[in-house]
Amino acid sequence: MKKIFSRAWILTTLLVLAGTAFCIRMGIWQLDRLEQRRAFNAQVETMRAMEMLDLNQTVPDDISKMEWRAVTVTGEYDFENQVTLRNQFNGAEYGYHLITPLRFTGGAVLVNRGFIPADGNSTPNDWRKYDEAGAVTLTGQIRLGQGKPAFGGVADAQGKLDVWNNLDVNRIAAQSPHPMLPVFVQPNEIEGDEIPPIAFQPEVELTEGPHFGYALQWFSFATILFFGYPFYLRKQI
Repeated sequence: MKKIFSRAWILTTLLVLAGTAFCIRMGIWQLDRLEQRRAFNAQVETMRAMEMLDLNQTVPDDISKMEWRAVTVTGEYDFENQVTLRNQFNGAEYGYHLITPLRFTGGAVLVNRGFIPADGNSTPNDWRKYDEAGAVTLTGQIRLGQGKPAFGGVADAQGKLDVWNNLDVNRIAAQSPHPMLPVFVQPNEIEGDEIPPIAFQPEVELTEGPHFGYALQWFSFATILFFGYPFYLRKQI
């Protein structure tokens, strides 16, 4: 033990202790990720087990807690206040997602109508060719918006925007004249539909992922460092 903290070995010892602490912290982080994944899976499974919500009949006060629940709504689109979400793809084709407010008896809600190609769709006037006049009935899922992710991504500029980097429901709703729900509707995709806007549903993987295995690896690295270092030092001496 005296050798471990001797002048010749103190720097190496400190590095080993720091490495051990780092590995333990990474293991705990992976366990946190596992709990988050389990909570996400439980949320999706619980909401998908509930009956379809008809927004024309009722709008729950806690609708922002109902992400992934099936929903239906009938109303009319407000094409004057629609926006697009950039950096989207349909297969290998680059384009946008068309986000349009839908007015209904209980208020208004943003709808991700789906993919439109970038070519010929650079301005709001270009998007008007996708107008659907009159009342429409949608079925889909309740989704939550998102601002700039904590890591990566590009923040949106301040002020009124036509094209967004992030589907930030609150900010997009703030530039609309209608009181807007704090969620958006993701319509169900139509099999074989190739006419823009092309609706889609994201694939959701309801597994626990590799987080538990990664946590075990990090804890193993910490054990090897902490208990293996004295044996290594003894051999060197």
